[in-house]
Amino acid sequence: MKRRAFIEKTAATTAFVGLGLSMSSFKTTETKHLTILHTNDVHSYIDPFPPNHPKNPNMGGVARRAALIESIRKENSNVLLLDAGDIFQGTPYFNYYGGELEFKLMSMMQYDLATLGNHDFDNGIEGFYAQLPHAKFDFVSANYDFKNTVLHGLVKPYKIFYKNGIKVGVFGLGVGLDGLVDKKNYKETVYNDPVAVSQDMSSILKQQEKCDLVICLSHIGYEYKNDPAKICDLQLAARTKDIDLIIGGHTHTFLDKPTVLKNAEDKDVLINQVGCYGINLGRIDFYLDSDTARSKAGKSITV
Repeated sequence: MKRRAFIEKTAATTAFVGLGLSMSSFKTTETKHLTILHTNDVHSYIDPFPPNHPKNPNMGGVARRAALIESIRKENSNVLLLDAGDIFQGTPYFNYYGGELEFKLMSMMQYDLATLGNHDFDNGIEGFYAQLPHAKFDFVSANYDFKNTVLHGLVKPYKIFYKNGIKVGVFGLGVGLDGLVDKKNYKETVYNDPVAVSQDMSSILKQQEKCDLVICLSHIGYEYKNDPAKICDLQLAARTKDIDLIIGGHTHTFLDKPTVLKNAEDKDVLINQVGCYGINLGRIDFYLDSDTARSKAGKSITV
């Protein structure tokens, strides 16, 4: 497919939102530009959809995503590339290679960080562990306690990045596994309340670590209209503080642009999710200076 056709079919979301963040790490008022790219629920879709597909003809594919990421990095080298889980399960590539191919391709695209989705346990926790040597990026999950499993010490609660003078803290969240994943697949993994964990993590990252941006890499779902009591990204944003951006997964929600909500302190939080199967690539641009993070409402852009 020609690049123009690919551009017209690949969605990337950009938002510039005034968050009023203190930039303690800056010495001058020079504006810093950080681009955050993200995927979720790719589900082992390596190839693009065929031309005769009824919903997504010629869309997606790792090669196209890689070309798109490379072109964005040429615009701005200050990029973080993140994935919100469910990397595994969905095509024969996973059935045959068990996740090796997915991790190798993500490493080639230079992903910086990912969290675990429920389908990443489909070959058991040992199956996930066996593929980790192929991942040249880290995994974070703050509310999964892996201390009695083979993942203990390998999956951290959070990771901090330094990007051109911007200190970014990213923590991970996973969905409840009971009833969703066979117990024998996740074994002694303990699921903890995502709201309480998020408040602890965001406080550590914002107040103690003095991060300029705090990102939650979430696989708990965007919203559950039929079960409003179930914790989701929208509820998480409203019930916590110190989170600047929630990058979501699990519900395969296609958003044209990030949702902006008020947190527990009446400050803006961005929530974004880009559907599934690698059809879309999320893009969010932050412009920060020594006093504030300034931006204005954006829209979905074709890249």
